[in-house]
Amino acid sequence: MTPKQRFVAALTHQKPDRLPVTTHHVMPFFLGKYMNGISNDEFFAHFGLDPIRWLMAYKPDDARGEYYDPHHVPGYLEAHRVTSDTWRIEHELVSDPRYETTRYKFITPKKTLTTVLQSNEHTSWVTERLVKQKTDIDIIAEYATKPKCDVAEVNRQAAEFGERGMFRGFVNSFDVYGQPGCWQDASVLFGIEDLIMATFEDPDWVQSFLKVMFERKKMFIQSMKGARYDVIELGGGDASSTVISPDIFDQFIAPYDSQLIQFAHEAGQRIVYHTCGGMMPLLERLAEMKPNALETFTPESMGGDTILAEAKERIGDRVCMIGGFDQFHYFKGCMPEETRKEVRRCFKDAGKGGGYILCPSDHFFDADVDLLMAFADEARKCTYE
Repeated sequence: MTPKQRFVAALTHQKPDRLPVTTHHVMPFFLGKYMNGISNDEFFAHFGLDPIRWLMAYKPDDARGEYYDPHHVPGYLEAHRVTSDTWRIEHELVSDPRYETTRYKFITPKKTLTTVLQSNEHTSWVTERLVKQKTDIDIIAEYATKPKCDVAEVNRQAAEFGERGMFRGFVNSFDVYGQPGCWQDASVLFGIEDLIMATFEDPDWVQSFLKVMFERKKMFIQSMKGARYDVIELGGGDASSTVISPDIFDQFIAPYDSQLIQFAHEAGQRIVYHTCGGMMPLLERLAEMKPNALETFTPESMGGDTILAEAKERIGDRVCMIGGFDQFHYFKGCMPEETRKEVRRCFKDAGKGGGYILCPSDHFFDADVDLLMAFADEARKCTYE
């Protein structure tokens, strides 16, 4: 099989010629520190992993007065931002002794909203939330742009990538910093602790907030008809069972994201639902939203709660499972044979009958190159009868 065929077989619950083996996003820090700055494609080729290419491509809606932000240079995994005369985004550097710090201003006719991000060599994080008052969601609802998918650009790059691997995208996140799921996007804008408290103190406002997020994502997904993605990502870590309760999931996540999954299917797209962290109390709920795949099945040794064999038994006949490998303990500081043994354990626990893609349980920044080699080599030896 070609790598693309191998991935698609797993995503559609067929048996591939062997276990598909890949990694989650390849972090620029790792490529720079350990691999002399090679590209993503070169990374996959070097280790003999099944490649993934990620792409987000937005298209402005001319009828709504939208256009590409002339001042935006897309960063890691970003699309070219869409703006308008009533939704302008400006940024300024803020002096800080430790981290690169940037304040972003969302300028509208009624109010300017602000958020602050900090970054180090590994990642970025929010230090000032965009939504500070409950009425700020009305500003977003009235003025925020609603980008569509640039189907022509997606298909151009999909054709160029060909059979080399999985071509993967995302449901649109909020401008500057966000996540694909409705709840998860709102968590970034308001703060997860405050959002959880608001579900008890003002649930109607939370529902209104989620509807604003939902409408932007619905429009984007419905514009994806004809886009030649193999799978697109929805979700995010703020809906994991190590963060929220099943009751919050039932009331504030499933009603919105299950609809988005249905819209994606109607547009001809497969969905992988991303839940880094805890999943076990939510497994059936996640599967009932009818995604094609779930990730990341983070094991207990990494702070999650996944028991891979139990997860396979409970929902493995309904969704493709992606992840489950402990990169903290088996990509760093162990013997290659230990890494190989962990690969075999994952295959034994989740590989039966197909429908499994071996992958680390999210990003990694540091890894021993020989252990990555052992990971890929052993996985390629895992074949189906």
